[in-house]
Amino acid sequence: GQPVNQKTIEAIVKAVDVPVQVGGGLRNYSAVASVLALGVQQAILGTVALERPQLVSNLCQEFPDQIIVGIDARDGKVATKGWLETSEVLATDLARQMAKFKVAAIVYTDIHRDGTLKGPNIEALRELATAVNIPVIASGGVSSITDLLSLLALEPIGVDSAIVGRALYTGDISLTEANQAVGQGRWQDVPPNLGYSAFA
Repeated sequence: GQPVNQKTIEAIVKAVDVPVQVGGGLRNYSAVASVLALGVQQAILGTVALERPQLVSNLCQEFPDQIIVGIDARDGKVATKGWLETSEVLATDLARQMAKFKVAAIVYTDIHRDGTLKGPNIEALRELATAVNIPVIASGGVSSITDLLSLLALEPIGVDSAIVGRALYTGDISLTEANQAVGQGRWQDVPPNLGYSAFA
């Protein structure tokens, strides 16, 4: 519930010339403001979006285009507190509410796919993307260039980015091949262990 990596985040921001997004433990105004003050482009909020939606609304007004909401779902319902709890709120309903607050994007993670290298949940992403009019970032399960291309097909309905993590560490996807597959200049990479965002 409390961010503990400010020094590391600040070092990353200073070391790279790509936009940095930070998520994890950002559950109050001061935590969000502090990471943005480090030069982070966007803060990703998770549990707080469900538990304190008014805070998200206030942050979006104060930091326009800098607030992203991460929605982690298990069987279509929002999971919180590091996936330890599953609510009765549908991911699509929470996404609609966050879109009204004008969050910059939704990071959608299918818990059953994350880290499995079994491919993203295309149907769940399609359902979420068609429910809102803001960008959706796909997270979880991307294991191959084929997966990236299948996600690229969802770009017209709003899935404009994908997070690739484990597949890069295992060598199942190379940056060079991904860049060629999704188009030059459409790949953004960030430091190791923080994941990668494709066709952003």
